[in-house]
Amino acid sequence: MPEQRGIKQLKRSDLVAEEIKRLITERNLNPGDKLPREIELQQQFEVSKGTIREALKSLEVQGLVKISTGPSGGGTIAEVPLNRTLQFMQNYLFFQDVTIDHIYTVRQMLEPELAASAVPHLTEEHFHALEHSISCCDPTQSAEDLLSQRREDVHFHDILAAASPNPFLRFTCEIINEMIRELIVYGNRTPLSEHRRFGEVNADFHRDILNAARARDADEVRRLMSEHMRDAAASVKRMKGRIQGRLILDTEGTRRPAAAKTSAGTARATPAAATTTRKKAPT
Repeated sequence: MPEQRGIKQLKRSDLVAEEIKRLITERNLNPGDKLPREIELQQQFEVSKGTIREALKSLEVQGLVKISTGPSGGGTIAEVPLNRTLQFMQNYLFFQDVTIDHIYTVRQMLEPELAASAVPHLTEEHFHALEHSISCCDPTQSAEDLLSQRREDVHFHDILAAASPNPFLRFTCEIINEMIRELIVYGNRTPLSEHRRFGEVNADFHRDILNAARARDADEVRRLMSEHMRDAAASVKRMKGRIQGRLILDTEGTRRPAAAKTSAGTARATPAAATTTRKKAPT
């Protein structure tokens, strides 16, 4: 009789991990909340200590749980960091021929809608953060190096994303921003004058978008952001930007310093994280 190849059976620890996810949902647990103790999970799911620990380790690898040891240790709910999500996404795209054109095509579709959706929800704290971002990324005002200025360009978009009420749109745009920050590089032959020109144009767009947002004109914000994205895509092509290597698991990303929180509540990557032998100057 030929061997039957049915659906692969999940390991017991994988099944328990799924049950723990269900428990998190049912109890409405949030990042920072503690999971029940190991012994309680053992009793609830009627499995061994080893199975529980393997299940918790699986959830920790996924970024959903943080495990600590000691008398008060155990599992704590964690919010999956954006760079971890990007690493998973890079693995998924490993055999795909993803280009800058692909990234910017999607960005041109989504970023204007994201910005427009954020307008009614922007607070004075957001406006202050946007103003500060512009002052940091404008080559005519900032004392930062050009690389840090270009990374701050992306942070401007992160601040707008933080105000969007649509979590899926926000997540998608933040992932694109992270890809631009970490994966797009320019050859050493790109003149610094080009980067400076790039930064000045970006800063001008950002000022116009900020002014329209302060006026609560979502339609104008959408129009300006659409024009900004078209210009950015053209500039990246002109400067011969490219994705560095294939989209693979970024092991260097696991050693980068943790991002700092800004007053608007968005993660800001440290400039040191961008150190490379090539120029990284995203927008």
